[in-house]
Amino acid sequence: MALRLGSIVESLGGELHGNPDVQIEDIAPLESASATSLSFLSNPKYRPQLAASAAACVIVGPAMQEAALARGACIVAAQPYLYFAKVTQLWKKQHAPVGGSGIHPSAVIDPAAFVDPTASIGALCVVERGARIGAGTVLKSRVTVGENCIVGARCILHPGVVLGADGFGFAPHDGTWVKIEQLGAVRIGDDVEIGANTCIDRGALQDTVIEDGVKLDNLIQIGHNVHIGKHTAMAGCVGVAGSTVIGARCTFGGAAMVLGHLTIADDVHISSASMVSRSILKPGHYTGFFPIDDNAVWEKNAATLKQLYSLRDRLKALEKKIKP
Repeated sequence: MALRLGSIVESLGGELHGNPDVQIEDIAPLESASATSLSFLSNPKYRPQLAASAAACVIVGPAMQEAALARGACIVAAQPYLYFAKVTQLWKKQHAPVGGSGIHPSAVIDPAAFVDPTASIGALCVVERGARIGAGTVLKSRVTVGENCIVGARCILHPGVVLGADGFGFAPHDGTWVKIEQLGAVRIGDDVEIGANTCIDRGALQDTVIEDGVKLDNLIQIGHNVHIGKHTAMAGCVGVAGSTVIGARCTFGGAAMVLGHLTIADDVHISSASMVSRSILKPGHYTGFFPIDDNAVWEKNAATLKQLYSLRDRLKALEKKIKP
C-alpha cells in the first residue's frame, strides 16, 4: 500500500529534489509525518514545523524550496496546496477497492427512476420515482433522492443527504397553517459534493438548483427555490432561506445564515457566523456579527447599542440647535 515518490511526480508533475525510488506509505501533516510520509507546506506561518518534520518528502512552493532542501527531499510545485489535493486523489485512486460502482442490495430504487450503470448507490439509499442519477455519481449510505430530482455526473453525496424533501411552505389561516404543496424538484449539476446530513428542499413551483462544481459541507440547509451558482462553497451548518439566488464562486463560512428572497453577486465571501439580511450586489468579503467578549463587557456594550437610535435623534436635535 505504498507509492513510489517518482511515480507521484510522473503522474502529477512538479520538480522532485530527492530519491525517486523512496516508497511513500502515507500522507501526513508536518508535525506527525514519519520517515515514510509525504507532507506539504502551503502557509509560510508553518515554516518552523518544516525544519522539525520527519517526513520523507515535503511538497512546497518555489519560495520555500531552499528551506525545504535544508531539511531533506521535496517536491516543488507552483501551488503546493493544489498539488497536495491532487496527491490525495491519486492515493485514493491507487488504493480504491475493486468494483466501486453498483447498487447495494439494501438500496430501494423505484422502477421509474434512472440510475446510470457507472453510478454507485450505497446501503439503505432511496431513489424515488422519476429521479435521475448521473454517470460516475456516488451516493453513500442512507441518501434519499426524492421524486423527480436530478443528480448530475461525478457527484458525491455523503451519508444522510436528503434531496427533495418538501420546502417549508404554509399559508396562514385563522391562526392555523395550510400546507402549500411543493411541486418543483431539485436539480444538481455535475461535480457537486454534498456533505453528511445536508438537506436541499424541492421547489414550491420551480426547481431548487445547485449548479456545477458546488461544494456543500455537513449539516447545511438549503431552502426551496434557492439557486446556487457554479463553484460556490459552503462550510458546515450554513442555512439559506427560500428563493435566494447566490452567484458563482462564492464562499460561506461555517454557521453563516442567509435570509430568503435575496440576491448575492458572484465572488462574494461571507465570514463564519454572519447573518446576511440584505442583497449583496458587489463582489467582496462581508462580515456581520458582534465579536465575542467577556460576558459583563458584552452586556454593557449590548445595552449601549440598544440606545443608539435615540442617541442619534438627540444628536441630530443638538446639531440643529448649534447650526447658524
